[in-house]
Amino acid sequence: MECRVLSIQSHVVRGYVGNKSATFPLQVLGFEVDSINSVQFSNHTGYAHWKGQVLTAEELNVLYEGIKLNQVNRYDYILTGYSRDSSFLETVVDIIQELKKANPSLVYVCDPVMGDHGAMYVPEYLLPVYRDKVVPLSSSTQLIIKTVVLTSTDLPSKRGDQFLVALGSQNIVKADGTKTSQKICMDMPKVDAVFVGTGDLFAAMLLAWTHHHPKDLKAACEKTASVMHHVIRRTMTYANEMAGPGKRPSPAQLELRMVQSKADIENPAVVLEARVL
Repeated sequence: MECRVLSIQSHVVRGYVGNKSATFPLQVLGFEVDSINSVQFSNHTGYAHWKGQVLTAEELNVLYEGIKLNQVNRYDYILTGYSRDSSFLETVVDIIQELKKANPSLVYVCDPVMGDHGAMYVPEYLLPVYRDKVVPLSSSTQLIIKTVVLTSTDLPSKRGDQFLVALGSQNIVKADGTKTSQKICMDMPKVDAVFVGTGDLFAAMLLAWTHHHPKDLKAACEKTASVMHHVIRRTMTYANEMAGPGKRPSPAQLELRMVQSKADIENPAVVLEARVL
């Protein structure tokens, strides 16, 4: 059966972030992806310069109305990422609520991109929107699977300070009312570089691999993290070669080597293992 994803994220002409990070890997793994670009920039904002446009809530609604009028507004998954406007985010909520009526088993995968290292890079007024409107949508009503994955925490790793600790939890309520759960922990090696688009890739791969392993969070997270490992390693090797000895790579050199990692995305060799807690 065809599996279709509606991905509402940013877009860049050059490089990989938002929909550019999510669409190709999902397509490689067999998903049909319909993309709505919340912004259209020349490149990500880590460069010295960028230009582009931001989609308004009204423009988002117009695009969705076109899809609905053609009666092709049925999706298996919705994936959302960075947003810094409350009216846009609330319009996304309205769209998801309508799509859930069309398909009660629809699963919403939310990457709440809000901050890092104790600092917010979105307005604080988005917090209650995420808490009160977005989070309640992040589940499926037929087979209720609530999955939360924290890609990096401040918890100390048993393997030392060169690793980040990732945590995952999955609660499943089956149709007969019985409940199961799984909690996992992973040690993720740190890389001395600033990447953009890795979080968007992670969210897309988590969607894909939880789809293929709906009741095995350990396997889904291992494959997701291993894809990340292969893409980042290939990117870092290329960036260092381009920068030359003793020089730090530029943002352009650190763009993810996505196309070159196609085989690893399709069939990742598992190099990072999760522990069941």
